Amino acid sequence: MNILFATSEAVPLAKTGGLADVAGALPKALNKRGVDARVILPKYEEIPAAYIQQFEQIAQFTVSFSWRKQYCGLFKAELDGVTYYLIDNEFYFKRRGLYGYGDDAERFVFFCFAVMESVRYMDFQPELVHCHDWQTGLIPFLLKTRYAFDPAWADAKSVFTIHNLKYQGLFGIELLKDLTGAGDDMFRAESLEFYGAASCMKGGLVYADKLTTVSGTYASEIQTEYYGEGLDSLLRYRSGDLIGIVNGIDDELFDPMNDPALHTPYRDSLSRKRINKLELQSEVGLPQSESVPLIGIVSRLVEQKGFDLITATFDELLLTEDVQFVILGAGDQHYEHFFKDAAYRYPAKVAVWLGYDDRMARRIYAGSDMFAMPSKFEPCGLSQLLALRYHSVPIVRETGGLKDTVQAYNEYTGEGNGFSFTNYNAHDYMYTVRRALAVYRNVEAWKQIVENGSGEDYSWNRSAKAYISVYSQLVAHRKEKEPWPVIL
Repeated sequence: MNILFATSEAVPLAKTGGLADVAGALPKALNKRGVDARVILPKYEEIPAAYIQQFEQIAQFTVSFSWRKQYCGLFKAELDGVTYYLIDNEFYFKRRGLYGYGDDAERFVFFCFAVMESVRYMDFQPELVHCHDWQTGLIPFLLKTRYAFDPAWADAKSVFTIHNLKYQGLFGIELLKDLTGAGDDMFRAESLEFYGAASCMKGGLVYADKLTTVSGTYASEIQTEYYGEGLDSLLRYRSGDLIGIVNGIDDELFDPMNDPALHTPYRDSLSRKRINKLELQSEVGLPQSESVPLIGIVSRLVEQKGFDLITATFDELLLTEDVQFVILGAGDQHYEHFFKDAAYRYPAKVAVWLGYDDRMARRIYAGSDMFAMPSKFEPCGLSQLLALRYHSVPIVRETGGLKDTVQAYNEYTGEGNGFSFTNYNAHDYMYTVRRALAVYRNVEAWKQIVENGSGEDYSWNRSAKAYISVYSQLVAHRKEKEPWPVIL
């Protein structure tokens, strides 16, 4: 199968979040199983020069969208067994950062049209295009409209993956009409219109042949009003085409036996893991102690990640429990100020590193005994998978991918790889942390929990097989003409 991944970011070239990890790791896993999966994304200014130097320009052409005509360069390179294409237009993409500009609508409409045109210049004809989040949501729309009978796409099918339904690419209808050249009939409730605005996300949700999201629980949650962000009725209508597939992690890139960021490599040895704990405590200025439980947090400091629960209970836990916290992240200023103040008030119990540092993140995963992630909602989450990979026991709320990957410890059966709670409630979170701290003091029980987690496969193996199953269903029937979707 020939699969083209269209994405706004991908490791190792450009990253702001988990989307980049998926777009970088999944094609690599698919290629190991005989699929020819290639990735196309914008040529951003911030892509490291060491990577840019490996690309060669294979084409330059003009992209026409509505009344606009813009230059486009197409670059190609093979990195770690995966073929990457870059869409070059300095007017749109030679800027600091990936998103957050006032013309993001025009930038990513251009990108969608450029992807559609670029296949004419590749030695590769996609049987299927796999699109990710709103930035590529118009590609399935274009595939079923303007490019429906274009031989360059030859009856290709599309898959659209929802990584986070909250970010939908909402813009004014008149702006999207001007950018796409589409008429009024495309901006109705059954197409791109969304409560008086135009939604790029709906381009994928309405027109893609299959929909996926990043965990089974999240696939169910987004069909409810609470999690559906106004799109729940559409997702219920398309529930037969919607499947949840949990993300994996690159188990070669994240391997405690071969991670240069760690002081001491380890596989299943808790004693060797705790050497990394002592080194981490020393580096961040906490008193060194194997016996004091250390809770790690690596996260954006935003409400979605459960920080209102963490801050509401922080002082009480620190005053009543023998525990240490090490926190790495950046985000809302009031959370940053809270943790800076807490580190000042409890220097022997709290260490904070504001910003993001990959080396420090890995050292926290390896050095912490537990990993706190009580998210309000979490489509999949990679941090809990990384914590499990490094044998740090997760403390999570049962939502989205957290529910699918972390099973609560059962002291009677010995089953479970972490600790979890259901209601988004500060005291439920605090009770769960206290339960984890109590079990930590039971050496044999703790060893059992860690062993339960270390025996599981968190790689892309299972996920890649699930995606191949989705692709196969579409490619096998791609010669069959289908009517345009109609939403009742």
